[in-house]
Amino acid sequence: MATAEVERRRGQLAALSIAAVVIIVGVPLWWKTTETYRAWLPVSQIRELAKLQLQLSADVEVVFARGTVTPEQQKKVPLTQTQEEDHAIDDDTALKYRYETKYRTATIMEEDALNKPTAAEADLSLHVLSESPCGSLVIYVIPESSSLLPEDVKVYIGQRRTALLRVAPQMRTAKTLEQLLHHLQPHIKQVLRVMSFSYADITAALSDRVRFHPGNKESIADSMRAFKSSPGYEITFSLLNPDPKSHRLHWDIEGAAQTYIQPLLTKMSPVANFSIDSQTLHYAMLGVNPRFDNTRSAYMLNADSLAHVINPVEARLGSNAASSNPVLNFLLYVPDAYHSPLYIQDQNKQKVPSNAFHSPRWGGIMVYNVDSYYGPEAEFPVDININMAKVMGVFLAQLRLLLGVQSSPPPPGFLVAPCGRTGLADWELDRLMWSRSVENIATATTTITSLAQLLDQIGNIVINDNIAEQVSSAVTSLQLAVAELEAGNLKFALQFSKEAILASEKAFFDPSLLHLLYFPDDQKFAIYIPLFLPMCVPILLSLIKIASEARQKRREKQVKKD
Repeated sequence: MATAEVERRRGQLAALSIAAVVIIVGVPLWWKTTETYRAWLPVSQIRELAKLQLQLSADVEVVFARGTVTPEQQKKVPLTQTQEEDHAIDDDTALKYRYETKYRTATIMEEDALNKPTAAEADLSLHVLSESPCGSLVIYVIPESSSLLPEDVKVYIGQRRTALLRVAPQMRTAKTLEQLLHHLQPHIKQVLRVMSFSYADITAALSDRVRFHPGNKESIADSMRAFKSSPGYEITFSLLNPDPKSHRLHWDIEGAAQTYIQPLLTKMSPVANFSIDSQTLHYAMLGVNPRFDNTRSAYMLNADSLAHVINPVEARLGSNAASSNPVLNFLLYVPDAYHSPLYIQDQNKQKVPSNAFHSPRWGGIMVYNVDSYYGPEAEFPVDININMAKVMGVFLAQLRLLLGVQSSPPPPGFLVAPCGRTGLADWELDRLMWSRSVENIATATTTITSLAQLLDQIGNIVINDNIAEQVSSAVTSLQLAVAELEAGNLKFALQFSKEAILASEKAFFDPSLLHLLYFPDDQKFAIYIPLFLPMCVPILLSLIKIASEARQKRREKQVKKD
């Protein structure tokens, strides 16, 4: 009897010891070793960025030439005024435009520059005197009698960051400087809408973040035509020769790209990196059969059928698998002898002057007719040298559109100088940099906020140190970009916004965040129940038995006392 009691006590102690080891050692050890590692994230700062408050600041200098202000008005300059405009886009996004305008009189050297024969020469001379910082503007107010501008032109916009504004007749009646500035202000705002950031451009740049109203359809269409902001772009020029037996084509694409395209890309280097390649595709046919027009004795491509031209050709273009950058395709199609000449006609059944069209966020196609080479005594294949100046003029215009350089018609009374050999004016580059900075900030904030919400909702996702580092880097770059925009430092704002979007996308698309690399709760139960249940059931049964025996002994002792 005593032996049985000893064995029973030993069994109880063994069960209690095992249970104690499991609870005190096993469970904490299992919990710690299976714990999901989640590095610290700046959640509070991310929440602050979710409420995006952007301020765009631009410095404007208004210079009065001789004969535009009276001696009494001249005594009150130089003068500085600050104007702010608030725009509430939606509940989470607000914009503020801040213009710091400085008024002064022209220096002697500036007066000499304004006495040049033409506005273009004056613009160049003023640029040589002092180069305006990126994002700033200088407006020169010239007398009504000035010969720099034609009579029907009131504003001349140069290739740099300079504009010439002719004094309007009502400005001559202003007796005080305040009255003069009051009459001058609407004209200055009109110049700013053309040369600096505009509400339409900025709201279009926020398309990833803001849902637009019907009134913004035009700006939405412009933004949808251009490629989204990217650290780099691949530009591919393709020559399509559907019938090598008809003609042997020669094109100096390397020299043409260096002469016509590279100056533009060099000037746009602050915005993105670019690479250029080319190829020649033989027996590449269009996906649409052109229709012969007897009245014009030519084959015609209708505007409705242009959408079907791209897909069959695109299959042969190939892709650069080593790069994730967007590709801009520019195709030069030379029709064969049996379908020449070939023209593109618009919705009004009129020939398109450039004989080319572009597809939003894809590229452009130009049809190059060579039917004049097919004489009665021509020997096939005919050797044809392509006029690259004509071709690159079309492709350059399409490239500007696809990269987001707005080419809206100027207001009445405005004369805009040609872009020059670079294909891009300084103020056009500034407008693009404003839009790209805002677009990058909006995209990065959306990406980083979505990532933070995802990680907060799914607690089982592992947050490695490199992800936390990328998130912190993105948040810091976003804060710096917003601060630089507010300070008017456009170059630094664009640089920080590019760093922010790179870091945010690197964190969002990190392979460790894939759904196959973590276990949901139902999978955890399916794995751990077969492991722990066989071990826990005997321990639990032994503990229940020990507890019941203890209660039984307590009852017996109570009965004996009674």
